[in-house]
Amino acid sequence: QVQLVESGGGSVQAGGSLGLACVASGSIFSINVMGWYRQAPGKQRELVATITSGAAINYADSVKGRFTISRDNAKNTVYLEMNSLKPEDTAVYFCNAYVIPRWPQKTLEVWGQGTLVIVSS
Repeated sequence: QVQLVESGGGSVQAGGSLGLACVASGSIFSINVMGWYRQAPGKQRELVATITSGAAINYADSVKGRFTISRDNAKNTVYLEMNSLKPEDTAVYFCNAYVIPRWPQKTLEVWGQGTLVIVSS
């Protein structure tokens, strides 16, 4: 059993900052890639940022320069620091990871339940 649990969502005014965290728990051997997706009302879920076990990072153009993704492999945790928030950042943010369990060692794609971020103007 592998689970992802997000935290840190909330309401903030435009221009403000918010930090999200996602902790993976369970019988984990390794985590290859972790990332954040978001889904705004009436829109498809979109990739926000990803980070590999080797710390290679990719950002969506819409958040580049404003958001920072990082991870702590020892804690099986991925973070998303969001600065200069805009109303269009309002969405449910989901944590995503490709996890190798201790046994069987087959890659699993795991999703968190999501955490709501509301940015008001």
